[in-house]
Amino acid sequence: MNNYLRIAIPTPLRRYFDYLVPANFQAKHPPAGVRIKVPFGRQTLIGILLDVVHETNVPVQKLKHAIEILDEKPVFDTELLQLLRWCSMYYHYPIGEVMQNALPVKLRQGASTHIKGIRRWQLTPEGQQLDLLSLKRAAKQVALMGDLKQSTSGLLDSQLSEHHVGWRPVMKRLQEKGLVESFEENALPIAQTITSAHKLNHDQRHAINRVIEQKDDGFHAYVLEGVTGSGKTEVYLQVIADVLKQGKQALVLVPEIGLTPQLMDRFLQRLDGRIAIMHSGLNDEERLQAWLHTQAGSADVIIGTRSAVFSPLLRPGIIIIDEEHDLSFKQQDGFRYSARDLAVKRARDLNIPIILGSATPSLETLYNALQGRYETLLLPERAGNAKPPTISLLDVRSQKMEHGVSAQLLHKMKEHLENDSQVLLFLNRRGYAPVLMCHECGWHALCPRCDAHMTLHQSNSQLRCHHCGTEQYKPSACPKCKCDDLLQMGFGTERIEHALNELFPQYQVIRIDRDSTRRKGSMEKLLNEINNGKRQILIGTQMLAKGHHFPNVTLVGMLNADHGLYSSDFRASERMGQLILQVAGRAGREEKEGEVLIQTHHADHPLFKPLLKHDYPGFAKALIEERQQTELPPFTHLALLRAEAVDQQSPMVFLEQARLLLEQNKQNDVLLIGPFPALMERRAGRYRAQLLVQANNRKQLQTLFASSIPQIEIDKTAKKVRWSIDIDPMDLM
Repeated sequence: MNNYLRIAIPTPLRRYFDYLVPANFQAKHPPAGVRIKVPFGRQTLIGILLDVVHETNVPVQKLKHAIEILDEKPVFDTELLQLLRWCSMYYHYPIGEVMQNALPVKLRQGASTHIKGIRRWQLTPEGQQLDLLSLKRAAKQVALMGDLKQSTSGLLDSQLSEHHVGWRPVMKRLQEKGLVESFEENALPIAQTITSAHKLNHDQRHAINRVIEQKDDGFHAYVLEGVTGSGKTEVYLQVIADVLKQGKQALVLVPEIGLTPQLMDRFLQRLDGRIAIMHSGLNDEERLQAWLHTQAGSADVIIGTRSAVFSPLLRPGIIIIDEEHDLSFKQQDGFRYSARDLAVKRARDLNIPIILGSATPSLETLYNALQGRYETLLLPERAGNAKPPTISLLDVRSQKMEHGVSAQLLHKMKEHLENDSQVLLFLNRRGYAPVLMCHECGWHALCPRCDAHMTLHQSNSQLRCHHCGTEQYKPSACPKCKCDDLLQMGFGTERIEHALNELFPQYQVIRIDRDSTRRKGSMEKLLNEINNGKRQILIGTQMLAKGHHFPNVTLVGMLNADHGLYSSDFRASERMGQLILQVAGRAGREEKEGEVLIQTHHADHPLFKPLLKHDYPGFAKALIEERQQTELPPFTHLALLRAEAVDQQSPMVFLEQARLLLEQNKQNDVLLIGPFPALMERRAGRYRAQLLVQANNRKQLQTLFASSIPQIEIDKTAKKVRWSIDIDPMDLM
């Protein structure tokens, strides 16, 4: 009986492929989950073995031999393989691409699964006794030996590279002489000294005990709803410490790379275990080694951003999602999965508890709690002696503004700074000015590839599109009428930083946004400056709003909070409320009282009222009732069929045809809306359109797409567009 290899190959085709075993393969058959190198057309690709089958629908004479089986042991165990197959089905995304997304880049390229340690160099007994004067003609050898003599624990490769250029051949000669030796050690950091746990209040103690008491009962989902500064991280730490005592692993998901260094430091101070970090800021080798340590079980705690939800877990104990409401947990292109939803699904499959933590839980999570699917654990008060900040509105209508900052806010800033406190200003718009306009003829600097303005970045005199990345030098005169009177309209973080340096020359201004934190390690450096300094003004985007603990910040100013009040996106109000309370939570987190001032042109808007009282439950309750009346998520379920092409007509033509096919297969209570152009129709040189599908339950959506996709794929209009399906979309733009 022949064995055929059923393989998931990274192609846009929504199917698997059958192959013959490699010609020189001796074993009975390889296990599912290993990587296999195969010929595919003119290419050689690396796929994942899904199964070994005894029958195939392809004529045997047409089947090709796989080239090589790369692994002895699977890179995906049975649980992870099943999860990824489920992802392909639920999100209607090609199985090979799903598998590819879950692997580190190096494994996709065929790298070895050998775990590398970090190399440490030290002197041998002969080297310790050697008189360095005997090496006086070899200055580089003397320098290396001298540094090694001064270090009791030896030196790492990275430490040697910092102080000695071209040290490796010199070290090799010393090794040949028997004066130095090296050894590898585990590359994951581990705490050297464990500090004691913080004092708990009643609510923290209840939350910790509740999770610990039930953790052996299998799957249980908890919503840890705690006001900003209420000590949610302390709850995580003590629950994880208990999990580690049982010899199990903890997976912790965070929304932003910027949160991982701070969280890593706290975890290292408190947890007796090895910690792996996974995020896009690592290089490919670092990411691979962290993944392999996790798979081998040598990582006890895994901290990562969205894609870390696919981390292999040998000893799963608990999953924690910090800031679970954050939009960053939803992938917005390609394989559009929700890491939050997959984490819950995975915890259920692994039969382990999961904690979803937030000061401002998403309406979907709150709805699940109301339905009894999740258990809510409340932390209604700030930890220690910290009090919630007072929140006030600044009505800036008809008010004089200094570069986007009102006179009232400037006065308050001066007051707090003179009290040796820090001030944080929030503006969710980077760059210097969002619009460059000619005063004479009205010309605007528009992106040549998008329906959007180009943002002026003054530091390098560039115009940059924040949607497609197109860059141009700022013109010295209007390209249309040659007038040199170009107006810089609006304000971004760079412009506010420039203005604050002029208004408060005696204070340091620190800006944190994607432009100022591009270089590796720059975020950690800026955070250290904030935590080490006293009189500072911080200006930043959403990167500053999430989870950071700035003990000396007592005043927070939000420069433009009105964006979410009149948006076409039905989720805009929810996000506005979450953002206001998250940013407000950076103020007054220690002994000093905090104050929050929100600049607005709509001070009488009813949505502000509960937020001024820190009443997020009341705010969310009103929105949930509104969603129920308008039959929007979480009371219904959405999918978005997207299409794009270089010409304007093809996406609409394709979606019209797709709608006809969906109409033939849909049930009566499934609603099709569109097709219609995207709000930003042209982006990165391509025209975009979409078709919204709404159903009362998920099963209706899944059944509809499962029956319709094969027909949509083979339609001739599909060949002229790039199309995708977004299940549970969070962005309708």
